[in-house]
Amino acid sequence: MLRPMTVDDVPAVAAIDRQSFPLPWSANSFRSELTTNPAAYLLVAEQTVDGGRRIAGYAGYWLVVDEAHLSTLAVDPGSRRRGLGERILREAMRQAARQGAEMMTLEVRVSNDPARRLYAKYGFRVVGRRPRYYQDNLEDAILMTREHLAEDGRANGRGHAG
Repeated sequence: MLRPMTVDDVPAVAAIDRQSFPLPWSANSFRSELTTNPAAYLLVAEQTVDGGRRIAGYAGYWLVVDEAHLSTLAVDPGSRRRGLGERILREAMRQAARQGAEMMTLEVRVSNDPARRLYAKYGFRVVGRRPRYYQDNLEDAILMTREHLAEDGRANGRGHAG
């Protein structure tokens, strides 16, 4: 189930972030996004496990006029390679389009081939490079953009994305 993130979700989301990124966001950063940043939208993916629900992934973006900037997206390591990241990305794209975004941008590490393939599958194209963007190892970031966000969430424009 995909739904808006709440402050109660922050500990689980921050734990996934720590497992996913060399420079994770702090719990306070997620809390601040939720409570003080009117441009931020964050969502979580819940899975049912042993009769209870747990957070298995999340995404966030900032909406500025007609552009959404995907700020974060991660899936719990134990839930990867099952299509959850795709579902989260599609929902973020749909939500941003409903809010008036015509395009979405993001930065991704040069070395993050799985993420780059996912974004390309959904119509994001490379539009630039940010040299030495990541502070932990000074790795470059690839800047990717998806235009016509309100159209079907697939790169080929056929079929339904969700």
